[in-house]
Amino acid sequence: MITRMSSLFLRTLREDPADAEVPSHKLLVRAGYVRRVAPGGYSWLPLGLKVLRNIEAVVREEMDAFGAQEIQFPALLPKEPYEATNRWEEYGPNIFRLKDRKGADYLLGPTHEELFTLTVKGEYSSYKDYPVTLYQIQTKYRDEARPRAGILRGREFLMKDSYSFDLTDEGLSQSYQNHRDAYIRIFDRLGLEYVVVSATSGAMGGSASEEFLAVAVTGEDTFVRSTESGYAANVEAVTTPVPAEQSIDDKPAAQVHHTPNTPTIETLVDFLNANTDRKFTAADTLKNVLVKLKHPGKDWELLAVAVPGDREVDFKRLEAALEPAEVAMVDEADFAKNSFLVKGYIGPGAIQANGIRFLADPRVVKGTAWVTGADKADHHVVDLVAGRDFTPDGVIDVAEVREGDPSPDGKGVLVAARGIEIGHIFQLGRKYADAFSLDALGPDSKPVRITMGSYGIGVSRLVAAIAEQSHDDRGLIWPRNVAPADVHVVVAGKDETLLAAGEDFAKQLSEKGLKVLLDDRKASPGVKFADAELVGVPTILVIGRGLKDGVVEVKDRKSGERVDVPVAEVVEHLVQVVRG
Repeated sequence: MITRMSSLFLRTLREDPADAEVPSHKLLVRAGYVRRVAPGGYSWLPLGLKVLRNIEAVVREEMDAFGAQEIQFPALLPKEPYEATNRWEEYGPNIFRLKDRKGADYLLGPTHEELFTLTVKGEYSSYKDYPVTLYQIQTKYRDEARPRAGILRGREFLMKDSYSFDLTDEGLSQSYQNHRDAYIRIFDRLGLEYVVVSATSGAMGGSASEEFLAVAVTGEDTFVRSTESGYAANVEAVTTPVPAEQSIDDKPAAQVHHTPNTPTIETLVDFLNANTDRKFTAADTLKNVLVKLKHPGKDWELLAVAVPGDREVDFKRLEAALEPAEVAMVDEADFAKNSFLVKGYIGPGAIQANGIRFLADPRVVKGTAWVTGADKADHHVVDLVAGRDFTPDGVIDVAEVREGDPSPDGKGVLVAARGIEIGHIFQLGRKYADAFSLDALGPDSKPVRITMGSYGIGVSRLVAAIAEQSHDDRGLIWPRNVAPADVHVVVAGKDETLLAAGEDFAKQLSEKGLKVLLDDRKASPGVKFADAELVGVPTILVIGRGLKDGVVEVKDRKSGERVDVPVAEVVEHLVQVVRG
C-alpha cells in the first residue's frame, strides 16, 4: 500500500502547540497525528489513526490468542444497572450524565462491568458454559476535572476492557494469569519499557490488583521498587511495615507544655530543642490532619488523619484509601463551625471527644510516645502514649512514601520512579455477580455464584505512552510494528528522474507487502527531511543525487545510521530490514 504525501490529509507544524506540556502532546500535534477539538477531546487524523489501529490489532491478536471473545456494547448506557451496583452515585461528578427526550437517565460509559455481567446472565445458565472471557475495544468517557497532556488524560479515550467469568476462585486465578501473560506479550510487542506493580483496586472492588506502567518521567503515577528484590508497587498500594508494640509502663506521664508561636512542626521542634533537656526530631511529633469526606448519598463529614510529623499526607494515597468517598481538605468555614479545632495545635483529645473519626498511621502502635497538639493555642503535649493516653479508631496508611524507606517485603529499601498507567488487572470476585445474582446451575443442580475478573488496557493512551518513550529532539520514532508505514520514501529533489524513481521504488516495495509513505510533494529537500524525522517512520529511503551513481540512501530513524545501497539491491534490502 502506498500513501502519497501530495494527497495525504496532513499539515505538520514547526512550533509546539501553546497548551502542550509533555513531549507526546507536542509531537503528536506537530506531526499531524491528532488535533484538539475541546478540553480532553481529540480528533485522530489519518497518520494517527493508522498508529492507533496498529496498536489495536496487537491487543486484539493477543486477546484472541488465549480464547477471549470480542463483543461490542453501546457507549450510551441506562442508569438502572449502575444504580444496582451503587456506582451511579459513587462516580459522582466523574461521569457524563444525560436525559433522553422522555426524561430517562443515561450515562456515557466509563467502564462496562454491569453490562458484561448482565449479558452473561442473560445468555448462560449452566456450569457447562463456563469459563468464558469477553472483551471489547471501545470508546469510554470520563468527565476529567483537569484534562491534560493531550491524549494521555482525556475525557474520551479508546480502551480494551475484558472480563472473565469463572465457577471457582482457582478458575479466576487462571483467568487472571492468562490476562497477565497476554499483557506482557502485548507490551513487549509494542516495544515499551514497563513495570508491573502492585496496585489498589479502588472503586472497582475486588482483591488482587496489578498495574502495568510505562516508565516515563512525565507520568502521573509514582511507583517504587526495592533495591534488593522484585518488589514493585504503585505508591498508593505501598504498605508501611508495622513496628513492634512497646511497653507503656516505662513511659513518662504526658505533660502539657507552653509552646508559644509553634503552629508548624518545624517551629515546634526548634522550640522544644531550645527549651528542654531532650532532643526531638519531626519524626517524634504527631501531625493531625483534618479532611472532610462525602460518601455517595450522604452529607460531608470530618475525618482526622494522624501521621508522623516528618511526613505529609499523600492526597492520592488518601483518596485511594477512602474510595468511593469524595475527599477534600477542610477550609476556614469548617474551622469556624468547629471551634474546638485549634489550628496548628490540634490533638487527639478534642478530635475524639467531639465524635470525629480518628485514623492513625501504622507507625502509631501501642507504646509509642508522641509530641502533638494540646487543643489549646500555643500549647503541645509531650509523651502522649498510644494505647495509654489515646487510642485511634483505626489505621490508615496514607503518609507519603519516600526513597530510602524500608521495602515492605523486608528486602532492601525503596527507590522511586514515575510511569504512565497503560494496563490494570483486577480479581473482582463476586461484587458484580452478587449485585445481579449471576449464578450457574452446578452438576448437582445447585446454583454456583460466578466469580469475575476485570482487565483494562488504555489503547489510545498507548499511542502517547509510546511517543513519550520513543522520540528525540527532531520528532517521533515509532517502533516498527505500530508505525504508520514501514518505509518513508523521500524524493530529495524536483527532478522528474528522481520522482519516477520514487514512484518505482514505492511500487516495488508495496508489491512486496510493505506499507510505504511516499513524499512526492513539490517541497524542498529540507522540508521533506524535517517532516520525515518528525513523522517518525522507522526506516527512511532517500532518493537524491546518488541515484545517478546507482545508489540510494537508507536511514535508520532511531540510530541515525545511514548506508548507501545499490539501486538493484535496495528493495530486497528494505524487505530484510522491515521483516528482520
